[in-house]
Amino acid sequence: MKFVSYNIQYGIGQDGRFDPERIARAVDGADVIALQEVTRGFVRNGHADLVETFSSLFPAYFASFGAASDVLVDHAMVEGRLRERRFQFGNMVLSRFPVLAARNLLLPRARTFDKLNLQRGAQEAVIDAPGGALRVYSVHLDHVSPDERMAQIAYLKARANGFVDEGGALTGASEFAVPDPALPADYLLMGDFNMEPEGPECIAMVGRDDAFYGRVARADRPIDAAAHLKARTADGYSWISPDGAVRKHLDYCFVSGGLVSRLKTAFVDNETTASDHYPVWVELA
Repeated sequence: MKFVSYNIQYGIGQDGRFDPERIARAVDGADVIALQEVTRGFVRNGHADLVETFSSLFPAYFASFGAASDVLVDHAMVEGRLRERRFQFGNMVLSRFPVLAARNLLLPRARTFDKLNLQRGAQEAVIDAPGGALRVYSVHLDHVSPDERMAQIAYLKARANGFVDEGGALTGASEFAVPDPALPADYLLMGDFNMEPEGPECIAMVGRDDAFYGRVARADRPIDAAAHLKARTADGYSWISPDGAVRKHLDYCFVSGGLVSRLKTAFVDNETTASDHYPVWVELA
């Protein structure tokens, strides 16, 4: 199975052009696609509904979207009915296989007074994959505060590792006349984590590296797929500044311990210019 994560910057590329089709081409061929910075009602891309756009561009895929931030832009009475236009900012999962259940996890945050601080989230999707059900999280952490990222990582790990005990989105579903969704233990955390390799936040996610054994797969923390496969070079990057002068690795795929043995490949596609970020790919056997 092929997975890809992509922060799409509202559909706007490095050339300043809004082009969702270009983004779709960059992730074509993936079985599961995790997108961040998916918007509705945003002035910078002409108030496009990117949820509908990408659902249309992948018509045979199951789709799940969570708006972490949702605020009123404007409203008007049209033919006797109130019409609202809302700015929504969130994460999306597209899957070739059925999405059995989904949750929009709102991550911890604190108010700022001068720098932008949107509510951030992680869209959780339980996918009926060929090798057995698994979970995919499309994640976007805060870009300003390391302390906030640390709190968000702790919350995210608690939800990912406690999923089976918490019961996911729904248990005892027969009361609603729907089947109980699967409760798979294995997961992939994919997205824009706004942290750099081996930084404090990254270590909070995967644990410290042992000098002899490295990072052994454990039940209480995920594994960085690219690091495990030694697929990330020292000069690798997944984000570029507008002027091209600054390059950082900010995007990751982390997998639960039960999936480590299935890891085949991991890489960043630095060829596309459809966003200021680059797609991060992972393949499982």
